[in-house]
Amino acid sequence: MKNVLRLAVVLSVAMVTLSGCNCFKKMAKEPEAVKVACTPEVLVLNNGIISADITAEIPAKYFNKKAAVKVTPVIFFEGGMVAGETLLLQGEKIAENGIEVKNGENMAINRHVEFAYQPEMENCELKLLVEVKCKSGKCKEFTLVNANNGEVLTEEQLTVLAKNDAATVALKSECGRKIAVGVNTLQKDLDYAEAMLPLANNYKNVTTQVVKANIVYKINSSNVSKSAMEADDITALKQNVDALLANDRAKQSVYVNGYASPDGPEKFNDKLSDKRSQSGVKAVEKLLKDSGLAIDAAAYGEDWEGFQEAVAASSIEDKDLILQVLNMYSSSAEREKEIKNLSSVFGALKTDVLPQLRRAQIVNSADITGKTDAEMQALVEKGRASELDLEELLHIAEMQPAVAEAALKEAVKTGDARAYNNLAVVQAAQGDYKGALASLNAAAAAGDKSEELTNNYALVYLGLGEVAKAEEYANGADAVTNALVSASKGDYTTSSKILSGYNAAIAQIQDGNLAAAKKSIAGDESAKAEYLRAVIAAKEGSITAAKSYLASAISKDASLAKKAAKDVNLAVLK
Repeated sequence: MKNVLRLAVVLSVAMVTLSGCNCFKKMAKEPEAVKVACTPEVLVLNNGIISADITAEIPAKYFNKKAAVKVTPVIFFEGGMVAGETLLLQGEKIAENGIEVKNGENMAINRHVEFAYQPEMENCELKLLVEVKCKSGKCKEFTLVNANNGEVLTEEQLTVLAKNDAATVALKSECGRKIAVGVNTLQKDLDYAEAMLPLANNYKNVTTQVVKANIVYKINSSNVSKSAMEADDITALKQNVDALLANDRAKQSVYVNGYASPDGPEKFNDKLSDKRSQSGVKAVEKLLKDSGLAIDAAAYGEDWEGFQEAVAASSIEDKDLILQVLNMYSSSAEREKEIKNLSSVFGALKTDVLPQLRRAQIVNSADITGKTDAEMQALVEKGRASELDLEELLHIAEMQPAVAEAALKEAVKTGDARAYNNLAVVQAAQGDYKGALASLNAAAAAGDKSEELTNNYALVYLGLGEVAKAEEYANGADAVTNALVSASKGDYTTSSKILSGYNAAIAQIQDGNLAAAKKSIAGDESAKAEYLRAVIAAKEGSITAAKSYLASAISKDASLAKKAAKDVNLAVLK
């Protein structure tokens, strides 16, 4: 129900008490004539703006032709005030620059006022300050009156008024007529961070490490030479096996695969590869005799796959032609025949490619189990996050929110864009949207061009209250983010159709759909959800339930007690 201000009462009392302000005498005879109303009675924050619509109805033959009245809407809050645009009403015989009120006509006045929101305004009052002026008499200049009782300011009060300090603000507030109270700042509680998107990591708890080495044979031979076992790659494989034996998280499997180069009869090469696998196993068993590992063997005949890889990696001028021939024929005999026909390149194949395919390949495949989540978390908590690699840091940040920030601050030292993006998500969840913006900028500088980055930019700008900037990224953002943009602009009907959970509940409360809001947070026992239940119950008039929900919310998050003390939505609980 609208709060109706009987402006005529104010003016009539002012006329009586202002000696010499005779132009108000006739207007004061009809105190019920002028009606002033404010919509809404409880102000609402929308996109950083507090707005209100003030209406006035002035009947015919009411306004004195020689009278002038200034009415200024002012928001008063603890320690300050912000004045809106002044409305000047003037009679037909007053030479001012205001709106002329013709004595013989009814007149309706509608004024839309807006104020840029400041955090201090949450607990505020919208009041009208009234100044009067007559063409003749003692109030020839606009004079502030107490809009509640019409009293003229005393000499002492005029002195206070001239100082323009905190006492001045208090005096003006005392003189103002209240038409709206408080600011519903529920829009400010939209959780933009909740919709931000982290970038995935490549963490695997079990990784497979493969090390290979080749025992190289002479043509048509399966005998392992001493020099073959002294090759650098075989020495390195032995060192790898020994190192992994000392790692109780590693499980090794060693294989020996025999091959033959594809430059002889296929059946002969099949038998040769088998012999090489057998001789290779014996050589490897001797090499790794102290490891206790079982050695598996297999024979693969002619190594066409290895041949193709070796040709591709070679410097042979006609290697593309050779590779083309390989793809033309499925029969190994045909491929061998056609390649030999390429007499210009076959010599190079014989010296540069085929010798390295006469081999038994040793493969050490090790499955290595990484640290547990508990171990990684402990390292971060002990300040030893640097002992984790990038993927481990990204993983534990995702799995354990308690150490997410510390883990990601270590991860960003690598310059990885994912680390910066995910740090922004954590910072936003903590309410640090400025820090989140800096992290997103760093992610972009590191080369991130992902949809997640675009989406997160829009949400961070919403968190900073820069809706216009957020809209620049909205086209590349997902539906939820666009719905939050709509909600931040006051379009709760549209946004509530897309949002879910906590954010949907806020949009639905603002849209007046309390039943839907309750369903949206059903099952959510978080402090912020309990707080919303208190708001819903208060709006429904269920005071006992509202107090119970608020108590529950505060028990989970003590900071909500301070918020509730200023929340106009919970004013009925005071």
